[in-house]
Amino acid sequence: MELEVLPGLTIPASELDWRFSRSSGPGGQHVNTSDSRVELSWNVRESLALSDSQRLILLTHFGPRLIGGVITVTASERRSQLRNREIALAKLAGLVAEGLAPAAPGRRATKPTRGSDRRRLVAKKLRSTTKQQRKRPSAE
Repeated sequence: MELEVLPGLTIPASELDWRFSRSSGPGGQHVNTSDSRVELSWNVRESLALSDSQRLILLTHFGPRLIGGVITVTASERRSQLRNREIALAKLAGLVAEGLAPAAPGRRATKPTRGSDRRRLVAKKLRSTTKQQRKRPSAE
């Protein structure tokens, strides 16, 4: 069961590590007897599916989230282990695709227009006048 992340990147099933445990949440007595919670782990640092540049990008992007170079996702949304496996695969694929996506261009700073500056000052003056009228009259 290989995981296709991007058209040029497929994670082989041998690199995916699965763990199953009992899940909390809906399911009644079924929850107490079946291991439907899924943990999917993938070692980014030792993966053969990644190029060196991709590995470096993922290691810097997921820095604090990685434990020993391993990224782990969990799924316990559904009652079925099979559905949770599918959800975990989709979560991992989404995370890796997001990590490898190029960064969005930064915001180019612009100066406010004369009209917007004037409107801001008029609104500020109006607010100031409103607050001045709330004051207690002077004793004079």
